[in-house]
Amino acid sequence: MLEVTGLRAGYGATEVLRGLDLTVQPGEIVAVLGANGVGKTTLNKVLSGVVSARAGEIRFDGKPMTKASASSIVEAGLIHVPEGRKIFPNLSVRENLVLGSYRRGRARRAENIERVFATFPRLRERAGQAAGTLSGGEQQMLAIGRGLMAEPRLLILDEPSLGLSPLLVEEMFALVRNLNREGLPIMLVEQNVVQSLDLATRAYILENGTVTLSGDAATLAADPALRRAYLGL
Repeated sequence: MLEVTGLRAGYGATEVLRGLDLTVQPGEIVAVLGANGVGKTTLNKVLSGVVSARAGEIRFDGKPMTKASASSIVEAGLIHVPEGRKIFPNLSVRENLVLGSYRRGRARRAENIERVFATFPRLRERAGQAAGTLSGGEQQMLAIGRGLMAEPRLLILDEPSLGLSPLLVEEMFALVRNLNREGLPIMLVEQNVVQSLDLATRAYILENGTVTLSGDAATLAADPALRRAYLGL
């Protein structure tokens, strides 16, 4: 579904991604894991058309997307929910959701809003409320809901657990699991290694802009090198 081969990208003289390879297949949750500064956010920006690739290839549903514009990537159904939520704080919850269907899903906007409200009942209760007054967990729900408004064929979630309490992290990961069970492929980009590996089908571990470990998530969770590096075991 998503194929990334030999991807290189960066900013100015700094190369951040150094020949990165990964794939996401239909029905999977694929975790992309690593500490701050390893290239996760840059990868998301390249996949979203915000930062240009310097080398390598990106294909989505078999079609070349390496040089595609951000708008055409959205129209293809590759939807990115960015780190830090990036909601519009002065607009209402409903208005934020409507903006999610600006490039894709407009014809079924009302139906999709109802679907989002069914998935996140708290958003229905706060539909007319300014988004900036929501709690951190509710803002993350809104960010994901806005992504769902674009009818994603693949959803990229960038650090959805960032800044949330442990209880809300559990709730957020349960929501991600439920979305996947409904048939939505998800690329989960996270620092939360333990819960991401518990949730994912497969995973990639990034260091210095390249993949150092990859494979079945359960196998990686038991890998001694990963346990030493990320779990302190």
